[in-house]
Amino acid sequence: MIAMPPDAPPPARRPWYAHLYLQVLVAIAAGVILGHFWPATGEAMKPVGDAFIKLVKMIIAPVIFLTIVTGIAGMRDLGAVGRVAARAFAYFLTFSTLALIVGLIVANVVRPGAGLHIDPATLDTAKVADYAARAHETTVTGFLTAIIPDTFLSALTGGDILQTLFVAILFGVGLATIGERGEHVVALLEDVSAAVFRIVAILMKTAPVGAFGAMAFTIGKYGVGTLANLAALVGTFYLTSLLFVLVVLGAVARACGFSILRLIAYLKAELLLVLGTSSSESALPLLIEKMERAGCPKSVVGLVVPTGYSFNLDGTNIYMTLAALFIAQACDVHLTLGQELLLLGVAMLSSKGAAGVTGAGFITLAATLSIVPSVPVAGMALILGVDRFMSECRSLTNFIGNAVATVVVSRWEGKLDRAAFDAALRGDQRLSAASIS
Repeated sequence: MIAMPPDAPPPARRPWYAHLYLQVLVAIAAGVILGHFWPATGEAMKPVGDAFIKLVKMIIAPVIFLTIVTGIAGMRDLGAVGRVAARAFAYFLTFSTLALIVGLIVANVVRPGAGLHIDPATLDTAKVADYAARAHETTVTGFLTAIIPDTFLSALTGGDILQTLFVAILFGVGLATIGERGEHVVALLEDVSAAVFRIVAILMKTAPVGAFGAMAFTIGKYGVGTLANLAALVGTFYLTSLLFVLVVLGAVARACGFSILRLIAYLKAELLLVLGTSSSESALPLLIEKMERAGCPKSVVGLVVPTGYSFNLDGTNIYMTLAALFIAQACDVHLTLGQELLLLGVAMLSSKGAAGVTGAGFITLAATLSIVPSVPVAGMALILGVDRFMSECRSLTNFIGNAVATVVVSRWEGKLDRAAFDAALRGDQRLSAASIS
């Protein structure tokens, strides 16, 4: 893309009703009303939400592939690629583990499941049997081998983020090592990238419709009243996630010289989209585009954002330990410190690879509990009814965590365009747009 000249006039201010975040907010409210007062009709809206998610997933692989390939090929210094990856994984490991610990501490302090005295034998486990079966199919070895696609092209058609990431890195490294012959290919891919991101902009015009359908289905099927039964768990999870974002990630942001609240405001449209669809994956292409616009280099964005969607799931990790201990407390299962640490260790491994799609957190929880026999897997039936509502909070926290990670790694690399970043957080579209080249 061509950089905007310094003397270019600022983009025309759009009318208030044309902003995506406002349209999505209205759509979410309409979906809640429809699902609450006409639940059957709301539940019938499920195909509308699903169709939007499919539209976004259709474009995710090309966005990731083109962003990573052009970013790596443009770096030339392959040592820098390895350094970015190493720093990103160091960040992921640190804060993912911290999120697990925070969930563990809050569950022990608040004890949201205490006093329920549930007998696991009385629970209907039929509804969680499918999750448990899928969890048993997930192993560390299987996860690692699944990163390698069957063919080069299947990585771009199978919908697996890590396979796309793997192939894109290889192709980018290949282009970077063939010198001038690769420059023509990179130029072509940059032109294709401009067209693909235009498609993203077109698809995002349907975001309010997708958010409406997804929210209407959630409220229509599960009902707002479902929340009352497990209000302690849901409230504790939301409050813990909020504190993690504002306190932990806020401290990281402050140490890097920016405000977490300003970053959240900058990403408000994407966050509302995540809220409406209960999936952080629905806003992945937009996150890549907006982080580049905010002055983060394409090479860092291309590596950190897609990888973070599998390895930097702060919200999912908080949920894992909090929900596991809730089930143990509700079923009167006393866990020793050693057993809780075992639970944390298993969760640390099983949480990796739970991409930002609806329901992944529940499957990962099943995988964790199946390895830690002290906590009954049957207890998952207790939280199945409210898992959809907690999925929204998981996705929001995951999304914000990956945005912060991208800024932090960009700053570590010394490649964050501070002027563009500050302009983006201030809402100065003219200056932030000028950084895209």
